[in-house]
Amino acid sequence: MMRRTLTLAMAAVALLAASMASAQAPIESELNFITPVSKFIHDAALKAFAEYAKEKWNVTVKVNAIPAGTPIAYGRIVEWKGKPEVDIFWGGESALFEKLAEQKLLQKVDISREAWESIPASIGKPKPIPLKDPEGYWIGTALEPYGLVYHPKKIHRLGIPEPKDWDDLLQPKLKGEVAQCAPTRSSSSNATYEVILSMHGEDKGWDWLKKLAANTGHFTARSRDVPTVVAKGEYTAGFAVPSYMAFEEKLAGFDLKFVAPKNAFVTPEPMAILAGARNPRAARAFIEFLLTERGQKVFMERGLFPITPKYKVQGPPGSTAEMAVEFTGGVRSYFDRELSNVYDEAIAAKRSEALKAKFRSDIEATWKKP
Repeated sequence: MMRRTLTLAMAAVALLAASMASAQAPIESELNFITPVSKFIHDAALKAFAEYAKEKWNVTVKVNAIPAGTPIAYGRIVEWKGKPEVDIFWGGESALFEKLAEQKLLQKVDISREAWESIPASIGKPKPIPLKDPEGYWIGTALEPYGLVYHPKKIHRLGIPEPKDWDDLLQPKLKGEVAQCAPTRSSSSNATYEVILSMHGEDKGWDWLKKLAANTGHFTARSRDVPTVVAKGEYTAGFAVPSYMAFEEKLAGFDLKFVAPKNAFVTPEPMAILAGARNPRAARAFIEFLLTERGQKVFMERGLFPITPKYKVQGPPGSTAEMAVEFTGGVRSYFDRELSNVYDEAIAAKRSEALKAKFRSDIEATWKKP
């Protein structure tokens, strides 16, 4: 009897010790997120964080990412109703993060004051782009323009100038030569449709988008596919392409050029911790890591730009960082120049569903491959 009692007591002590160790652990040993951000980026970020966690806390973090387009990811988070299958939502339009916060589906980021204050409140004129949520529910991780890509040899064969501005995609010789992703599937397309509507007004803006559709030869399943089909020479130009997605094709050896026209939307690639997340300490540690110089370098070497003014894209001659600078027109930091922005977050949030509905009725339902 005494032996059994002693055994039970020892088991209880071991369980208590394990429980205390778990409670005192700096971070959990698992981290999961859902994201529209390309595997090219999120795999590198997770690998760097896992190495950092092992070095700093001797914790082996099991990491996992669920790839999903922004509207799909948003829908799944809403469906989870506060019992999420992941810890973090990363990437897309900040307007969707605001909507999730209103539904109480996000918890406050609660990272260190130093990390939070390293990021300015906004960037751009005349409409400032928020880089973090004043209420603390999301924070930007990197700056990324949504621009145009084109295949230089195909442009030359068509006998037209290399595109530099939005209107260049309406060139008659590009009929059937443009690729884009529907705004119902892609946050980069949705945000760029918003830019066009903000530049031209609702009526003229939709007229412009219908002209773009007339030149469009293919609507891709994902925004990530737009630079791929252009890089392969299947189409001549692509609309609403995130810079790093284009750069990934360049690194793969394809002849591809990128340009961010005036008023091109620059996303802060927001990140938020979901309400009910099972690994909130690991999630906060991941966010703080991404805001360090080591974390920012992961982005800067892949065609993204620093979210804080104290870092710039730079590296030795021939490095991927220097290739990224050349590919994006010499930009090292968006804080070194005046950023022109007409995208209005409040209007975008209110118009989001109406924009998608009008796209379905006025473009998707009537579009025919040229």
